[in-house]
Amino acid sequence: MDSSNEFAPVYLRHDLMVEIGRLEMAMDHLVERDPVQQEQLRPRIESRMSHLISELDHLPA
Repeated sequence: MDSSNEFAPVYLRHDLMVEIGRLEMAMDHLVERDPVQQEQLRPRIESRMSHLISELDHLPA
């Protein structure tokens, strides 16, 4: 029996949570950028975060 498939959702969940954390930190650091960069980056970060949260919600428990 191949047990690596049993751990795949756990690793994927971990990877998604790490990436969401990185995006949260990026949002925190947006205030250090000029307003033009903030306007450009915020929607991209929010969109990526939304996608990752959606992926996380669809993983098996």
